[in-house]
Amino acid sequence: MQLTPEQAAVRDVVREFAEEEIRPYAEECDQTQTFPEEVWDGLAELDLTGLTVPEEYGGYDADPMTYAIVNEELAYGMLSVATALSVHGLATSCLAEFGSEELKDAWLPEMATGRPIGAFALSEPHAGSNPAEMTTVAERDGDEYVINGKKQWITNGKRSDVVILFAKTDRDDDGSITQFFVPKDEVEGLEVGKKEDKLGLRASDTTTLMFDDVRIPAEYRLTEEGKGLSAAFHILTGGRIAIGAQSVGLAQSAFDAALAYAQEREQFGKPIGDIQTIRHKLADMQTKITASRLLTREAARKKAEGDQMETAFAASQAKYFASEAAMDVTNEAVQIHGGYGYTTDFPVERMYRDAKILTIYEGTSEIQKKIIARHLLD
Repeated sequence: MQLTPEQAAVRDVVREFAEEEIRPYAEECDQTQTFPEEVWDGLAELDLTGLTVPEEYGGYDADPMTYAIVNEELAYGMLSVATALSVHGLATSCLAEFGSEELKDAWLPEMATGRPIGAFALSEPHAGSNPAEMTTVAERDGDEYVINGKKQWITNGKRSDVVILFAKTDRDDDGSITQFFVPKDEVEGLEVGKKEDKLGLRASDTTTLMFDDVRIPAEYRLTEEGKGLSAAFHILTGGRIAIGAQSVGLAQSAFDAALAYAQEREQFGKPIGDIQTIRHKLADMQTKITASRLLTREAARKKAEGDQMETAFAASQAKYFASEAAMDVTNEAVQIHGGYGYTTDFPVERMYRDAKILTIYEGTSEIQKKIIARHLLD
């Protein structure tokens, strides 16, 4: 799918940044489970932390295709970085679309610069794929809401300064889910839990957030009461396009490593790339990457056109296919490396571990297939 000259220029700049400023940190950050803050500052200098912030608030206001391209190229460098930025983008998107003018004026210009950092708190320990089962409650008390509950699997949980929170305003009504804006430094009773020790995505901090009688002004409510879940699904449609793009970037990175290894590694007196089995693996891998990229960019195109139903369908297709393809491609990259692929001497083992989360967060593969089938049949 043809890119505009501006989109191609953005791709080239971000690709160079990913190769020169992100990839060198990838292995160390994975092993130490630390996020490279200097990389985040670099993203801010490129205006990427304001990717989903409207121009009138100092942001880049990227079109859906550009947003997908940036996510692909950052994931090529390190998936943890792409994930942190995309979640920050979810937060700025929510504030830009649903916040009052006062909130947007007060917070979006600074969030566009990368600090404060945003988090998106929807999932709970017993409410992942079905967020309607959440138990976090925000009860109205005069001019305030009082929040109690626990959120889990929160990317940027520790690093973040502001949280987009979803909670019920009536603990007995699944239809009362509402969206709120919670600045950490302005409240008491918000505790950040331990950082999860994960299989992959280890440089990205993932924590619980616990709310114990946290009070926020009523004007920090972003949606009407009961409109929060539909708002979340709307925002997550764009997020799923980003995950599809991240899947492409990670898969491309693993493929490039496998291709280089196949050309250099010799067995039986010749490069293993001359062996038909390896050649077929490479052909399958690249075909899946190309198909994933096309599906993701088609979803971005539909989002730009503004048809919400078609966009949701295309986003689920892209997220489902591309994330599963990333699993397949990284698996084969490890296989092509043989025993070395199972060691930390080569980056493909990290990519293989990172890839699994792509099939889980922002809607599992099973949820995506449910959405796709519902669109086709209902």
